[in-house]
Amino acid sequence: MLIDTHLHWDAEEYDADREDLLAAARAAGIGLFVVPGVVPGLFARQAEKCRDVPEARLAWGVHPLYVHEVQRHAEALAGAKPDGPGACAAAMAQLESWIAAHPTVAIGEIGLDRFVASPSLEAQRPWFEAQLRLAQQLGLPVILHVRRAVEDVLQSLAKHRVAGGILHAFNGSFAQAERALRLGFALGFGGTMSYEGSRHVRRLAAELPWEAIVLETDGPDIPPVWAQDRRTVPADLARYAEILAELRGCTVAEVIERTGENARRVLRL
Repeated sequence: MLIDTHLHWDAEEYDADREDLLAAARAAGIGLFVVPGVVPGLFARQAEKCRDVPEARLAWGVHPLYVHEVQRHAEALAGAKPDGPGACAAAMAQLESWIAAHPTVAIGEIGLDRFVASPSLEAQRPWFEAQLRLAQQLGLPVILHVRRAVEDVLQSLAKHRVAGGILHAFNGSFAQAERALRLGFALGFGGTMSYEGSRHVRRLAAELPWEAIVLETDGPDIPPVWAQDRRTVPADLARYAEILAELRGCTVAEVIERTGENARRVLRL
């Protein structure tokens, strides 16, 4: 079966036709999908939207683009305005408590992002490091956001040595891919592969060792070339598998088998 290692199934963009989308995904052969968290304030919604979906596997984490929002949430939780480290510590305690009470395959989506000016990398980093420490403490893999920050993320991973995971939407170098593999990580490929102009990503997908590659949609984000004016939907993963088979000169069946093995390995599915 196909495994989508990164799908924001709880997103509001799916509320209008969620059941139809799930039926289409099942018909396309998607057997499991991993739903990463973004902010603690949305964890309850995430759990509710996935409650009756046997394909869903959940992860929980603080996304780097929302650290300011989570800090305000932590300040409200504390009933006072703590300093930055105090807010982060309060949020990590809440995250650990939530993980203890809810099924979890990973901590994520966490990481760093150099594409945006705010929050700054300096503001993102303490939250990322704190979640890596929590993952290390709990023995959990991590799902990583690495937009224009692959090197920064790899340096942090070398320090914390968590139990593997996935570098989502990977667009780093071959050398960085090799380092990630040595640390026990796989690399996520999805809609970007569908663009012929994405030569570097397509070459990575074609030439990296099989054990490096997992499939993902990042739905509703990163739309494919054939649907740039709409949200990404779970069933798109089947076409991503076909594209990967073309790039690697193999069968779709081999893509499904290999990427599925990798997803199960790094996330212990």
